[in-house]
Order: sequence, then structure tokens, then C-alpha cells
Amino acid sequence: MNSLLFTLLIGIGATGVMDAWGVLRKLLFGIPTPNYGMVGRWIAHMSHGQFRHNAIAASAQVSGEEVIGWIAHYLTGISFAAILIAVWGNGWIQNPTIVPALLVGIATVAAPFLIMQPGMGAGVAASKTKNPNAARLQSLITHTVFGVGLYASGKAVQLFCSM
Repeated sequence: MNSLLFTLLIGIGATGVMDAWGVLRKLLFGIPTPNYGMVGRWIAHMSHGQFRHNAIAASAQVSGEEVIGWIAHYLTGISFAAILIAVWGNGWIQNPTIVPALLVGIATVAAPFLIMQPGMGAGVAASKTKNPNAARLQSLITHTVFGVGLYASGKAVQLFCSM
């Protein structure tokens, strides 16, 4: 049970670090924060058999899409934390190290590049956006920050457990 609780805490913490980065990025560079309502819209349309959109923003709004998107965002972060712990074992929770956390964080950029962006109409790795290279770089930075968040959250859980 502790492993499950720690996985939840690490995933939530890492996702929170990623969200804090989004806010900081907006304040420092004027880059908009992700709109998880669009993710919620995309997911909600899946229940009607529509998995791909030409432009998710042009698709019909869905009641509760913001909530659906934010829940999916945090569940995804928890799932990625579970992958980290599944691969590196519970020993990683007891002694978190940065390299596995960064490897998982950076690897998670495959999800938006290969699943979300194509499904929402932005193309593989944002190829159909106005500035694909900038979008790719921002995704890579954000998922690297998520990896840092995995490590920081792992250290926080480790500290909490030693109290």
C-alpha cells in the first residue's frame, strides 16, 4: 500500500512541478499555459468514437471538458510515475536518483508527440502547427521539467518517510 501511496504522491508532485513551470514560463516569456480543457474535449469525444480531429478547438465543446482534462493530466502524471517505479523498483522510492527520473520525464514527450498532438489535429510532433520546432522544444523542456519534478517529489517522499 505504501508503494501505491508514494507513487500517487510522486506523480501528483511531478505534475504540479510541471504546472508550476507552465505558470513561470507564462510570466517570464509570455508563453501560454497548456489548455487542458482541449485535452478533456478530445477525451470526451472518444466516448463517441472520434479519436482524431482536424482541430480540437473547432470541435464541439463538451460539458465538463476542463475538469476531464485536468483529471486526465494528473492521472497521466501518476501513470508515468508508476512506470518509473515499475522499471527502477521500490528501491528508487527509498533512494531517488536524478537520471532515471530524467529519462522517464524526457521519454514521456512521446505521448504528446505521437498520440495527443496527432489526435487533436496538430500533427505528429506538432508538425501542423505554425512553428513546429518551437512547439517541440517547449514540449521537450516541459517534459524534462516533469522529470525534475519526479526526482524532487521522490526526494520529498523519501524525506517524509524518514521522519
